[in-house]
Amino acid sequence: MTIYREVSHPELKASLEHGVLVLAINRPKAKNALYSELYHAICGALIAADEDDQIKAVVLRGAGDDFSAGNDMGDFIKFFEYDLEKIKSGDLPPFRLLKTVAGFGKPIILAIKGAAIGIGVTLLLHVDMAYADDTAVFQMPFLGLGVTPEGAATQLMVERIGYVETCELLYTAQRFDRQKAEELGLINTLPDEADVYDYAYSQAQKIANMPHKTVRQTKQLLKHDLGRIIQCIDDEAEIFIRHVQSPECKEAVLAFKEKRKPNFN
Repeated sequence: MTIYREVSHPELKASLEHGVLVLAINRPKAKNALYSELYHAICGALIAADEDDQIKAVVLRGAGDDFSAGNDMGDFIKFFEYDLEKIKSGDLPPFRLLKTVAGFGKPIILAIKGAAIGIGVTLLLHVDMAYADDTAVFQMPFLGLGVTPEGAATQLMVERIGYVETCELLYTAQRFDRQKAEELGLINTLPDEADVYDYAYSQAQKIANMPHKTVRQTKQLLKHDLGRIIQCIDDEAEIFIRHVQSPECKEAVLAFKEKRKPNFN
């Protein structure tokens, strides 16, 4: 594979071969947790890829044994200081990435090993296909952090898996495995004995061999309600950021740093 030169961030690997762009988050010691500059790098790579005729499909994955542990907690703390009257929450890096993925004009496939936490799950709602191996662990920990869900999850999760299943995952913040994710319809089925990274790439290669214009047109038809989704991402972002500055969220972050259970009383 050749290096895709539109990406220069040291913690985002990018390679291109036969029409498939592979983007690999490369912070293995931090379980590929995301922070502002890395969000921007992924967004920039996708924007460039959407305009690059040689790219037909994208695989987004981790560079090692995890997909992403979600938002880096050190970066998350910066949200405490934002002036909510002077910013548009939907333009902050995590929500910008979600909207960029939602509006991306070509197929995106996620390949998941290990941790897929927070945005590592909400991205599933906006990509075209996703595969995970038996090491994958999913979690939507938002309420346990004193914040509300993101990425149009309150709408798309209900549409995808049903109301009561959504409530269980959100209200309890429980972890779930590959089998549960498959049963819920959040990911595709990975064939037995297949390597998830290799298989995701092979699926992307099949897409790259299809007529490009009809693939893009089909995605446009499938994403006919994109405007509603983008608006929901923005609406949830406004509520999310207001809760970030709440006493409950600050207690959750302090408890995380002190390695104890939070006391929301």
